[in-house]
Amino acid sequence: MSAVRIATRGSDLALAQARTMARRIEQELNHSTELLVLTTTGDRIQDVSLSKIGGKGLFIKEIEQALLDRRADVAVHSAKDLPADLADGLVLAAFPERADPRDALVTGQSSGSIEDLPHGGRVGTGSTRRIAQLLALRPDLEIVPLRGNVPTRLGKIETESLDAVILASAGLDRLGRSAQISERIPSDLLLPAVAQGTLALQAREDDPLVEALSKLEEKHAGHSARAERSFLEHLEGDCTVPLAGFCESIDSDTLRFRGLVASLDGQRVARAERTGKATDPKALGAAVAESVLNAGGAEILAELRRGETGA
Repeated sequence: MSAVRIATRGSDLALAQARTMARRIEQELNHSTELLVLTTTGDRIQDVSLSKIGGKGLFIKEIEQALLDRRADVAVHSAKDLPADLADGLVLAAFPERADPRDALVTGQSSGSIEDLPHGGRVGTGSTRRIAQLLALRPDLEIVPLRGNVPTRLGKIETESLDAVILASAGLDRLGRSAQISERIPSDLLLPAVAQGTLALQAREDDPLVEALSKLEEKHAGHSARAERSFLEHLEGDCTVPLAGFCESIDSDTLRFRGLVASLDGQRVARAERTGKATDPKALGAAVAESVLNAGGAEILAELRRGETGA
């Protein structure tokens, strides 16, 4: 068989993740590999908020097209960057691993926490989810919009005179920058993004490679990712919506799911938590989404979609 062509973005993090999966495909599936490095629309537009230019789908459009055009056989994604709706004809073949799902506070110092930030402190993030939850915890903070790759965001602590930036712990770990993390923020304070820390392998649904790729899935990562994506799909969420969903295994048979939807200013947060069977993670994700809607999430989402101030 010819080499498995792996489509990936060209950032340091995306390349590190693609190379990790390339090694596994070579070692565990006995296929040679080659990388197809693509620049996505989201990579090209760095000076505008994602919520204003089309959301996270801008980071995968060109990659999905490469799969559909048969220029690539598999794509390696950060699963949290995948929108609810994926291109027809493609499937998520496997969720191979989940690194630390928590958010990371980086202050430029070896220690510190959200509680330690000064009153009125300047915190950089481009995530509506993080903004809403941060303001719910610390309404005094000044949120500074942030775009760019991991090194660029870290550099803005100094160039933008920020007190801190918030990134995904998993990305910093995968880039060998764990020592720069001041606090791995507990999920009880900042609930993670859907599938944060998880890798996803995407392929054409009619490709025999799908079955082989499924062997790379890690069971618990797969359960959590499917529950969390079901939550996202049920709420029809995108990057303009401050929502979070986090599923974890209690034991081999039971999952615990926590989800929320918040107003952008953090003044209203609709939360829900349920447990369910590991054999049906999608049902659990949908059930938590319904509970969030019934807890006030439906009103918040309606206001967000109308673009009302403060929602």
